[in-house]
Amino acid sequence: MIPKECKRLAEVDFPIAVVSKHAAREKSIRHGHPSTLHLWWARRPLAACRAMLLALLLPDPCDVNCPEDFKKNARDLLPRLMGNVGSRDEDLRRCLLKFIGDFANWDMSNHPVFLEVGRELVKAAHGEEPPLVVDPFAGGGSIPLEALRLGCDVFASDLNPVACLILKTMLEDIPRQGMELAKELRQVGAEIKKQAEKELAEFYPKDPDGATPIAYLWARTVKCESPNCGAEIPLMRSFWLCKKSNRKRALKYKITRPQGHPAQVEFEVFEPKADKEVSGGTVTRAKATCPCCKTVLPPERVRAQLSEQRGGADPVFDDRENRTGGARMLAVVTLRPDTAGRHYRLPIECDYQAVWKARNRLHAVLNEWDRGGRKGLCPVPDEPTPAGGGSGAGRAFSIQKYGMMHFDELFTARQKVALVNLVSQVNSFADVSKECRDLLAIAVSRVADATASLTQWLASGEEVKHVFSRQALPIVWDFGETNPVSNVSRSWKSAIDAIGNVISSTSTAHMTVGQVQQADSCQSPLPGEAAEVYFTDPPYYDAIPYSDLSDFFLVWLKRTLTGWAWSRDPIDPLNRLSPKVREIVQDETRIVDGLPKDRCFFEGAMGKAFAEGRRILKEDGVGSVVFAHKTTEGWEALLSGIIQGRLTISASWPIATEAGNRLRARDSAALATSVHLVCRPRPADAPVGDWADVLRELPKRVGDWMERLQGEGIRGADLVFACIGPALEIFSRYSSVETADGREVKLDEYLEKIWEVVGRTALEHVLGTAEAKARNSAAGALEEDARLTALFLWTLQSTNGQNGSGSGPKEEPDDDPGDEEEEETTPKGKAKGFSLVFDVVRRFAQPLGIDLPKWEGRVIETKKGVVRLLAVSERTKQIFGDDGAGAAADWIEKDPRITGQLLIFPELEKTRIPKTPGRKKGRVVPDMPPEAMAQAGVTTLDRVHAAMLLQAGGQANALRALINAELDRSPDFLRLANALSALYPSGSEEKRLLDAMLLAVPR
Repeated sequence: MIPKECKRLAEVDFPIAVVSKHAAREKSIRHGHPSTLHLWWARRPLAACRAMLLALLLPDPCDVNCPEDFKKNARDLLPRLMGNVGSRDEDLRRCLLKFIGDFANWDMSNHPVFLEVGRELVKAAHGEEPPLVVDPFAGGGSIPLEALRLGCDVFASDLNPVACLILKTMLEDIPRQGMELAKELRQVGAEIKKQAEKELAEFYPKDPDGATPIAYLWARTVKCESPNCGAEIPLMRSFWLCKKSNRKRALKYKITRPQGHPAQVEFEVFEPKADKEVSGGTVTRAKATCPCCKTVLPPERVRAQLSEQRGGADPVFDDRENRTGGARMLAVVTLRPDTAGRHYRLPIECDYQAVWKARNRLHAVLNEWDRGGRKGLCPVPDEPTPAGGGSGAGRAFSIQKYGMMHFDELFTARQKVALVNLVSQVNSFADVSKECRDLLAIAVSRVADATASLTQWLASGEEVKHVFSRQALPIVWDFGETNPVSNVSRSWKSAIDAIGNVISSTSTAHMTVGQVQQADSCQSPLPGEAAEVYFTDPPYYDAIPYSDLSDFFLVWLKRTLTGWAWSRDPIDPLNRLSPKVREIVQDETRIVDGLPKDRCFFEGAMGKAFAEGRRILKEDGVGSVVFAHKTTEGWEALLSGIIQGRLTISASWPIATEAGNRLRARDSAALATSVHLVCRPRPADAPVGDWADVLRELPKRVGDWMERLQGEGIRGADLVFACIGPALEIFSRYSSVETADGREVKLDEYLEKIWEVVGRTALEHVLGTAEAKARNSAAGALEEDARLTALFLWTLQSTNGQNGSGSGPKEEPDDDPGDEEEEETTPKGKAKGFSLVFDVVRRFAQPLGIDLPKWEGRVIETKKGVVRLLAVSERTKQIFGDDGAGAAADWIEKDPRITGQLLIFPELEKTRIPKTPGRKKGRVVPDMPPEAMAQAGVTTLDRVHAAMLLQAGGQANALRALINAELDRSPDFLRLANALSALYPSGSEEKRLLDAMLLAVPR
């Protein structure tokens, strides 16, 4: 057994770069990956979980308290994979870390030798009785699944019933039954498909030529409200059908004007030779443009019309089966038996007839339930959809604004008929095992995710996207409807195949069986000091509204698993959906005990959850908490909860688990890395710390950690947040920290010191040692705006690239629906400059004496909680006036010392700037009054920007004159220019100008 005094590997070292590489690669693995069993949001990569678990479970061989038996066993085991280990303890540690990194590879996850060595190492460290790993926010099950892979006992819990079903399947059913369960699933699934094909054949008829429709492409419609028009507007984001380079297909339209009737839009399928031949869409940001008269229908009218249609996903028919309004079928995607590839045709009469029949069948199903006294659940989900608006969960949902007040209104009539049929088929198999029935319900849930009016046709891949391409339920204007009884993706067959592949892949690991329970993380059913490892990935404020999102699946699972115990809210019996009251998320739209579930609620509940984790963790146990929130408030809440829970942070390892472009300007909760904080129970007799001692130790700890992480390729904001953990080790080892006069130091005060030290250390790295002591533009240091710019760009660097781009939100592809509500407030295209959340900028600026308001309108611009570093091109007027660099070039050639003084020192314009005939006198940019600019003074950054603008304007002579004058003035100009060149993102206009300008510097 590992002695209490012995450090675990995770507390001293970790193969960050190798594990990050495997974790990032895992995002693209689908076949047989456990994440494909059923959708769950923000899953941790298995590679990161497996590696971190091993590092938590194994002792450090270099620790004096490491058991000799463990070292002996490890030296016997590792040569089977690692070759010669070496005689020193350092060699054994290095070999263990290499094994952890190699085992993180998905290709090795079920390798029999890796599995045996990993499990035997855990046994060598913990004895014959397997260690218990606990995850109270288990969600999609990545952490407990990997604990089972390593031979541990597992207790996984979650409050959400959908998560519990996923966990039960992954951790109990598959390990217990293995391939027998896969065999039963495939057999029953095939029988259901065969029967569903017969019963649904009239709703998905084959073409007269034998072709099989696999998808139907629809558009919601509204009426043009122009007095002289009244045409039907198909709401379409894009007219593309296929964007593959070798076979492009699209729709084009023409306008016909039948006498006595409104104008009409008619379509045809064509093969564009160039992208410009394809028209732009008819709707953007909820504003619809009439193709016939070009009148723009405002968002409120689009919403009002669609609300009258309850979302508008179904066509409206008259008594003679003719479509008169509502959704319009645009095209049908087919497969031909004798020709490869997908084919596209316009809808024909039988396509609408099939929809008409489906509508009648749905009415019959509901009438039968009504006549039966409405016993049991309604065959289609009549539970309410999540309300939109406000913060928290409301941001993710816009559907109620368009009349979709109940979950059944997210589906077309034909989709509801198909799903009701599949539910009925599953319930008809009385002799199927309970475990197989759960998997069949999961298959229905998967089909629902692919069969709703919130799915879209992906022209680049020629397939229907599933509903949750993002963590939201937004309106989708033009949507794709799959044929669920076909043999292509998003069908019943593909769902059964995917689940079967997961069983096959997981069964080869021969895992032990875990234990799953629905439980509140603040009230664990486990006894005290039960767990050796407490490892969890908690929710982050309002980042993901798990319960509201999962209700989309829950409403169908309830109807498939009749009598399912987890379908009932254990806390609120009146709630028909997943538990909301005790769910630890921030959502001000919900009231608990008379108070909104705001930030205070979240932080208080998270503190209780960590305190409960401390209770169930053994005194010699170890914990790890995953965090990927980029706001400092999020970190403060997490750390406060950990410290209040009497845990001591002992290490912090950032693992690249997210796409590199997720660090956005918007106030979202995403970093390129997920930081894994390692913690230990703080002893009851922990001493009181001295504030002065803590502050003396802080700079070295941060500096050493930054150097280590930079060597692993960690950059920017990921580096900042990864440094918080080691810095907190100093603070959290004490029961409290006090100043010399006995005042207790609060966590937020210490965090401010951490930001200051991180900022100063970063400036020292990028601008030189003088910046380490810089305060309020002290002698020998660059001015505030240079330090602000350098820190800004340093924070934006990306872990997954050379220099990350923070240049505003990226444009979505043409065939990505986006979040309609988000589009209404997001400007089109890419914003100039570079953006960060205001809170991050403030945290850096304040302790370094940078006065942000002083630089507002000159270097930065703050709007809606986001700070934008102005692009150099936006400063042209500030520096050169209305006529730009060209007009100022001859003045600079005559006297380079006046650079930037044209406006920043406006009084000098009258005395020192020669007037050039025909040229206007410059004006101060309105964002900053002349007196403020004069007070700010001409800075080194102004002069570097002036040189960049001269470079942009092709003013070579003036540029050379300016550079020579600046080199005579001081070395600061060149020092800053070189630093910024290294900091600006690769490919940015600023970097191009700087690099070109620096070529003009005399050697």
